[in-house]
Amino acid sequence: MKIEKILLSTDCSEFSSGAEREAINIARRFNAGLYILSVIETNPEFTAIAPQVLEKVEEKTRRYLEDIRLKAEKEGLKAEIIIHEGEEPHKFIIDEASKRSCNVIAMGRRGRKGLTRLMMGSQTARTIGHSPVSVLVVPRAASIDFKNIVIATDASRFSERAAEEAVQLAKQTGAALYAIAVTRPDATPERIKESEDALQRIKTLSQKEAIRVETELVKNRPHEKICEAIIEFAKRNTADLIVMGSHGRTGISKLLMGSVAERVIGHAPCAVLVVK
Repeated sequence: MKIEKILLSTDCSEFSSGAEREAINIARRFNAGLYILSVIETNPEFTAIAPQVLEKVEEKTRRYLEDIRLKAEKEGLKAEIIIHEGEEPHKFIIDEASKRSCNVIAMGRRGRKGLTRLMMGSQTARTIGHSPVSVLVVPRAASIDFKNIVIATDASRFSERAAEEAVQLAKQTGAALYAIAVTRPDATPERIKESEDALQRIKTLSQKEAIRVETELVKNRPHEKICEAIIEFAKRNTADLIVMGSHGRTGISKLLMGSVAERVIGHAPCAVLVVK
C-alpha cells in the first residue's frame, strides 16, 4: 500500500478523535497529503426553514476542522479542509476520496448518533461497503504504531488482497506480521487445506521481504465465534492494526460487508484496515 493521500472523515464528535489523531500521525509517517472532511447532515426542507441554524453549525464545524488543520501543520503537514452539507454523508466521503485520489479513508468506528449497542455507525458501514479505496476504522483510544500487524485470512480473494497490502505495510514500517485463519466445525479437509495454503502464502511472501511473521490456524470455531478468535489473537500479539478484506468466502456483493469483518471492526480495541 502506497499511502500518498489520506481523507480524514470526522463528524466533530468524540467518536472521531482517534481517527483525527492517527490520520495526522500516519500522514506524517508516510509524508502524505491530508484532507479533512466533515459532512453536515441536512436536507432541503431544513435548509429552507432554518438557514441561520445551519449557518451556525457550519461555522462551528469550520472552527473544529481548523483546529485539526493547525495540529497537522504543527507536524509539518499540509492539510486542506472540506465541508459538505446534505443527506447520506457516505456519498460525499466516497466522492471526495475518489476526486482527490486518496489511498485510504480514515474515520471513527461510530458517529455522533452512535449507540453503544451498535457495533459501528451506519455511515462507517456504508462508507466501507461502497468505497473503492481502503477504509481505516479507528476507535477513540486506539494508537497505530505499526509494531505488530495482524492479517485475518479465509483464503478468499478479498483476504488475499488484504494479505498483500498487510505485507507491504509491514515492509514499509518495519512491523512484525501475524497471520490467522479460522475454520468452522463443518470445514472439509479441502477447506482446511485452503486455509493452510493461504497462511503459507503469507509466510512465503513475508519471508521474501525479510518480514518477521508468525501464523496460526484455529479450527472448529462456529461462525459467530470467528470474530472472537481473531480479536483474541490480535490481543495476544499486542497488535495495533488488524488488516482484513471487506468480505469473506461467503460474501455476497449486495451486502455492505461480511459479518466477520463487521464484528471485528465493532469489537476490536485496535484500528482495523478494511482493504477493498
